[in-house]
Amino acid sequence: MAAKAPEEGFTAEPFVPERGGLPALRRAAAECRGCPLHRDATQTVFGAGDAHARVMLVGEQPGDQEDRQGKPFVGPAGKLLDRALAEAGIDPGRAYVTNAVKHFKFTQAEPRKRRIHKAPTLREMTACGPWLAAELAVVEPELIVVLGATAGKALLGSSFRVTRVRGTVLEEEIHGRRERLVPTVHPSAVLRADDRESAYDGFLSDLKVAARVLE
Repeated sequence: MAAKAPEEGFTAEPFVPERGGLPALRRAAAECRGCPLHRDATQTVFGAGDAHARVMLVGEQPGDQEDRQGKPFVGPAGKLLDRALAEAGIDPGRAYVTNAVKHFKFTQAEPRKRRIHKAPTLREMTACGPWLAAELAVVEPELIVVLGATAGKALLGSSFRVTRVRGTVLEEEIHGRRERLVPTVHPSAVLRADDRESAYDGFLSDLKVAARVLE
């Protein structure tokens, strides 16, 4: 019988506490060793926001600023997200924001050089899934806004394509719960777009769909 690849053993499951709210989850996640990403990251970046939020926004993974500060969506993409949410009629202060993967994955040509974001693998997303499942169970949002392809694959499987379903309302079983979801692009994709104004308008239009679901 062939030996298992190390990736097959990746899972956060043993680190997730059986009871306790978000503070207990956050404390436990700080010690997570469920996959190798913790080795190079500064710290775990757990979700943040209203523990009883009606809407949960799920992104890909922390970026450079998030890794340094220990909070999700505090960099340029987070600022754009807050602006778009407010314009769409969703109070950013009453939302819960998190990522499919809780550690920053990056490449770095040499020490002290800028750390370049690297997309997590499906195995790394799956390994981190128990944390997202626990957040959903505690917050019990009415709606999940899926920010980008990686978050979509983590929640809906590897066949997910954000361009096919963005701005639509989906109903799927996620981690044992029936959820409503509105997929859109990640705000960092808006920042990278050649036509940023058009990209922002599309992003805002998708968030307005989410706002209508919450009315």
